[in-house]
Amino acid sequence: MTPLVTITGLDKSFPGVQALKKASFELLPGEVHALMGENGAGKSTLMKILAGIYQKDAGTIRVDGASVDIPSPRAAQDLGISIIHQELNLMNDLTAAQNIFIGREPKRTLGLMLDEDALNRDAAAIFARMNLKLDPRREVGELTVAMQQMVEIAKALSFRSKVLIMDEPTAALNNAETMELFRIIRQLKAEGVGIVYISHKMDELKEISDRVTVMRDGAYVGTLPTASTTMDTIISMMVGRSLTETKEAIPDSIGNDVVLEVRNLRRGHAIQDVSFSLRKGEILGFAGLMGAGRTEVARAIFGADPLDGGEIMVRGSTVAIRSPRDAVRLGIGYLSEDRKRFGLATGMDVATNIVMPCLRRFLSLGMFLKSREIRDTARSYIARLKIKTPSDSQEVRLLSGGNQQKIVIAKWLTRDCEILFFDEPTRGIDVGAKNEIYKLLNTLAAQGRAIVMISSELPEILRMSHRIAVMCEGRLTGILPGEGTTQEDIMRLATQRHSTTATGSTTSAAARELTQ
Repeated sequence: MTPLVTITGLDKSFPGVQALKKASFELLPGEVHALMGENGAGKSTLMKILAGIYQKDAGTIRVDGASVDIPSPRAAQDLGISIIHQELNLMNDLTAAQNIFIGREPKRTLGLMLDEDALNRDAAAIFARMNLKLDPRREVGELTVAMQQMVEIAKALSFRSKVLIMDEPTAALNNAETMELFRIIRQLKAEGVGIVYISHKMDELKEISDRVTVMRDGAYVGTLPTASTTMDTIISMMVGRSLTETKEAIPDSIGNDVVLEVRNLRRGHAIQDVSFSLRKGEILGFAGLMGAGRTEVARAIFGADPLDGGEIMVRGSTVAIRSPRDAVRLGIGYLSEDRKRFGLATGMDVATNIVMPCLRRFLSLGMFLKSREIRDTARSYIARLKIKTPSDSQEVRLLSGGNQQKIVIAKWLTRDCEILFFDEPTRGIDVGAKNEIYKLLNTLAAQGRAIVMISSELPEILRMSHRIAVMCEGRLTGILPGEGTTQEDIMRLATQRHSTTATGSTTSAAARELTQ
């Protein structure tokens, strides 16, 4: 069988970084081939070269056995290669059909007018091939993230793609949506499409992939059949050592000091009478299905979204938080789930991003930057958080997603916030970096910081939390202890659409705890 893609000896360098070193990869027709490695291992760079976004410095790419150069994304599409990025590239104000065929719209007679009927008909045909029930006339901005993901896949198929690259495709999907995506993937696989699947979720790889290739530090490590390979083997290949996944002891030094208390927060249907407290040195996990309102609660407390009503108390005093600036002044920091949009200035360097929340501290005479102090501070956090960057002057956009996440954490640590909201802190981060962030959160809690950790990964919630607050459809349906709670306990509350006395003692205990 002739491989769809064969990559050998690929090199690629950026200023101060050699991203790829003699990298290799192979993709067969009708294969789901997982590509794994720690953040910064070179996975995305390798695939962006295949997709024509970056150009190689050296090496060979063969498509259907023929050596090719891929100077642009259009050249890749002409070869039948499409990529679906982790951050979706869709225009919210256009319809699904318009997004799929943008720049290639069918025209009416003489080519002067768009043929909207043909546009919608062609899009509907692709949706039918995918067994997807979606009106092609729906605006993309009205769709869920999962449906937007399907529109991206439909767009790739409209190019008659035989190679489909998926970068963290389930990062923003819940379990049901992930299963629907897997159904589409299996269907494409049966049609002979080769799929490169980049993910840090180990359980997904076992379910969906045929082979797995591991990269480390920009180089090829090895390729193994997924079915006969243990996750421990893959992890060892990724990090160059064995890595235990045992639960670390979370700090037990929770004081009685309540540093944050919210009462009856309300904001439309997104937040409905939510109340909870947070103690010094505590990690309070927030669980729930997508759309439950967890992020909305965090953003409202941080002043990013207005509230309809309710009370917020910081260290026992009622406060008015009308903007993020108010929250930061009160010692509250928020690490957004969308780090690139809300957490970073990606066009600026690492040092500037790290000191940004407290830039006034680094001014002399109120107008001159203390450059040496900025560099020293940045370098201390680069070392402390093990941020992989050639220097503190490197642009953030050139770093991997996991290292970008660490920079956001460093930013709030520099500000010395007492209350920290971590919204999906390990999304898109490899298993090695996850362990580092877990250790960091435990260290912060041991130092007396109060932490709210929002996560869609239940094992992560159970591993890290002193208590677990569960939300469903804008309501807080219960608060469970971290010890002794199971995933089933959490899911029972996460699907409890209305809190009633029929739920028994757990809900009653949670209700009592809300005011403690």
